[in-house]
Amino acid sequence: MSEGDGELEPLAPGLYLVATPIGNLGDITLRALEVLRGVELIACEDTRQTQKLLNHFAIDVRTVSYHQHNERGRAEELVERLAAGARIAVVSDAGTPAISDPGGWLVKAALEAGVNVWPVPGANAALSALIASGLNTERFSFEGFLPEKAGERRTRLEDLARLAAEADKALGGAAGTIIFYEAPHRIEDTLADVEAVWGDAVRVVLARELTKLHEEFLRGTVAEVRANLKTRDRVRGEIVLLVEPAQRSDGAAVAESVAKRVAAMVKEGLDEKDALKRLARETGQSKSELYRELQRERARR
Repeated sequence: MSEGDGELEPLAPGLYLVATPIGNLGDITLRALEVLRGVELIACEDTRQTQKLLNHFAIDVRTVSYHQHNERGRAEELVERLAAGARIAVVSDAGTPAISDPGGWLVKAALEAGVNVWPVPGANAALSALIASGLNTERFSFEGFLPEKAGERRTRLEDLARLAAEADKALGGAAGTIIFYEAPHRIEDTLADVEAVWGDAVRVVLARELTKLHEEFLRGTVAEVRANLKTRDRVRGEIVLLVEPAQRSDGAAVAESVAKRVAAMVKEGLDEKDALKRLARETGQSKSELYRELQRERARR
């Protein structure tokens, strides 16, 4: 604010990455409103969606579309204007730009052109879900959306399980929470894959419709959350899925379910040898160690 007259000082030229509400319009920040009013152009993932926000706060600034299908071409146009001294804001439909939404390509191009880039913090679904999850917040990783194809999704989860096991061993436990975004029509299949990879006792949290009227958190084992969803006719809304891989620094959590997990893989068509190989990749343990534990479990029966 300039002194005495109560008017806003002009924004410095450059690119502003403005976080917008993920549901509740009250989550917009005062600075975000100031920036959106002070720029010359707002690049939007969907101009119709953003216009609702602008109308609500009586902001009259020109908008232009900027989404995954025109990101690179539109970035060139925007960078030309920025290099000439323009003030441009980028927003996604909801949340923080460039986090599983367009924006990253433009940021890189702007920086390469010597343009100033400023973040304007605000709502983010992944972090909002994490802090209310009850899971590990000291260490976490964000994976965005998993692959849509079932085989690719399972492979990615297996890779993450192996990396989590390696981190768990290196850190002496508590490898951290893994955060995903997921579509409602795929969530049950994804949870089934999580159970196949980590076992039915792995702790998960499903956060749905964050900050909205029907906000919901489902907390428990993956088997419990799956059972809850099976009672519903349909799952709706935007979803954040958080997984806290079991601590396996002593191998005990894996040992309890080796026989069960190998049997499940054999049902899928793998022979026992290949099942043990896959389980070794997922857990970070050696195949020989898992085989010995499998024999011990069978001997106890």
